[in-house]
Amino acid sequence: MMSDDAVSNKEDIALSDKKEEVALDDSSDEMQEFRQDLSLLLEAGFVAVKQLDEISASRLFLAAQAIAPDSTAPKIGLGYIALNKLELKESTKIFREVVDQDPSNYLAQVFLGISLSLANPDKKEGETMINQALAKTEDPEIKKLGEVSLQWIKKDIRKKDRPFAVPASE
Repeated sequence: MMSDDAVSNKEDIALSDKKEEVALDDSSDEMQEFRQDLSLLLEAGFVAVKQLDEISASRLFLAAQAIAPDSTAPKIGLGYIALNKLELKESTKIFREVVDQDPSNYLAQVFLGISLSLANPDKKEGETMINQALAKTEDPEIKKLGEVSLQWIKKDIRKKDRPFAVPASE
């Protein structure tokens, strides 16, 4: 007999593998009601990530994406999950898509810079991306995130004698 967790994991795999999009009637009163709750779904998704509840976070971000398919916010949430799991190829792919869709999304640019810096600390592409976002954004929270990220990259990520560092090939 399968445990509840195993069933839940199978459901999540089915959700993430599903490529088909559901057509939603934007004019319905029910849809408008859901749209009003979009920010709550997103906030709950980020709280779930902080609580290390990937399944709930994914479900919340996917629900937000169904309600607002053109919004970049649910994609940022899904990228944030990947970044927290250190799935750097996936987080880089997601954040790049968001930046391509909305070049003025400086939060996505900072997260992309972090992903790039973690994936390849010897290249400065990530730092450059973060510096560009810092130069353009007016948002104090994004500025704070970018500044802390740059300090972390310089102090710990690019450090040559960091634990578990993979030596650069010559």
